[in-house]
Amino acid sequence: MDTYAWGETLRLVVELAATAAFALSGIMEAARKRLDAVGVCVVGFIAAFGGGTLRDLLLDHRPFFWVQHVDVLWGVLALCLLAMFFLRHRHFELTEKAIQWPDALGLGLFAATGVHQALQQDLPLVVCVLMGVITGVFGGVLRDVVCNQIPSAFHDHRPYAVCAFAGGWLYVGLWQAQAPGWLALIGCVGLTAGLRGLALWRNWTLPTWRT
Repeated sequence: MDTYAWGETLRLVVELAATAAFALSGIMEAARKRLDAVGVCVVGFIAAFGGGTLRDLLLDHRPFFWVQHVDVLWGVLALCLLAMFFLRHRHFELTEKAIQWPDALGLGLFAATGVHQALQQDLPLVVCVLMGVITGVFGGVLRDVVCNQIPSAFHDHRPYAVCAFAGGWLYVGLWQAQAPGWLALIGCVGLTAGLRGLALWRNWTLPTWRT
């Protein structure tokens, strides 16, 4: 397998992992809200595919990722249905806390794929970084909106989009330095998810409005 094909395979694996991580976060949120089976599937699908779909729309990329890889749709549907058997009432408190960790992983994974696709189209570097932020953030934003709450990315004051922004610039820097593609991907995922994890663990917060 040549370098380009290996890199594309790695990118696909990263996007699949991101999809699974965000689908899991959507399922957990739907379970916490006590939605029915249809609600769980809808929220899981929106969380998994919302950010990537918006990215593909902005980059005019066709077909969409989930259209090109229909097996992923079936995988998310199976994950949603299986989760219904395991998320019982006694698990809701744990689910509310645990949702943050697959969300942090999905943020890093999706940020990396968003930056990569924009760089492939030779867009300005800041646009590439913002594509990573959009891909990583908006699945969770849409998940929260559908669940009738202010998106946590906008109101919990702990760094979220800022983490994806930092990870995106690391990807761009490694790309500009002609580092191997796998290193740029892993670096972006590690920095983004790591910063988010530290923010949750240490309870870091961004400046807030003084009232």
